Amino acid sequence: MIKALIIDDEMKSQSTLHKLLEKYCSDVEVVGFAHNVQSGILAINKLKPELVFLDISMPDGDGFEILKRVTERNFEVIFTTAYNDFAIKAFQFAALYYLLKPINYLELQSAVKRYQENRSAIGMQEKIQILYDSMNNHHQKIILPTTNGLKIIELKQIIYCQADGSYTKFFLTEGENILVSKGLSNFEDILPSDVFCRVHSKHLVNLNFVSNYIKGRAGKIVLTDGTEIDVSEGKKSEFLKQIKKLAHYLPDIKK
Repeated sequence: MIKALIIDDEMKSQSTLHKLLEKYCSDVEVVGFAHNVQSGILAINKLKPELVFLDISMPDGDGFEILKRVTERNFEVIFTTAYNDFAIKAFQFAALYYLLKPINYLELQSAVKRYQENRSAIGMQEKIQILYDSMNNHHQKIILPTTNGLKIIELKQIIYCQADGSYTKFFLTEGENILVSKGLSNFEDILPSDVFCRVHSKHLVNLNFVSNYIKGRAGKIVLTDGTEIDVSEGKKSEFLKQIKKLAHYLPDIKK
């Protein structure tokens, strides 16, 4: 059984989540509840749960404050929130799970299943650091759900990403490439847009690795590893705009 703690300032939300877990997640045992930052910290330190369902917004602070102040972080977190805001991208960046209220039982089951598959793959301490960096726009690392579990990648290692059905293949420096179990559009949404550009329906490119642009009806780019990638007509204008922002010395390119 997975020992779980629910931290939420709304009693109704606590009760609803508890009932959903009892009905649809038989492997999860709720060992306690807390309703604010202070009681949440005390409950975590005392009960030592394996999994914490953590509300973001509370009267005396937020869920992030709890993560900063607990004695140990030997647990995984599934955030619960009523707001689909900027924090969602940060959760995805750090491979942290989240559920939007009102919670759907299928999404709850999916989050618990992902936790079971990836538990202890990467320490909570490192996940939280990547989360904080992402929320402060200091994007240096991302945690990727690969076919073999979670993997931490530095953004400066990513040369380009290629769509592969519902998966994405990451091509990295040193010739390494990994298959990630999420679609390319997901990474277009969360990777910093001032560095990564969607140049084609199948390709998302790190502009720092563009060595040459070959003009044409749409054109193509050559990357530092020698890879050539077509630029689609619909993406050409945005690509040229972004590459010129990155390299101020770049001369005007006639379309």
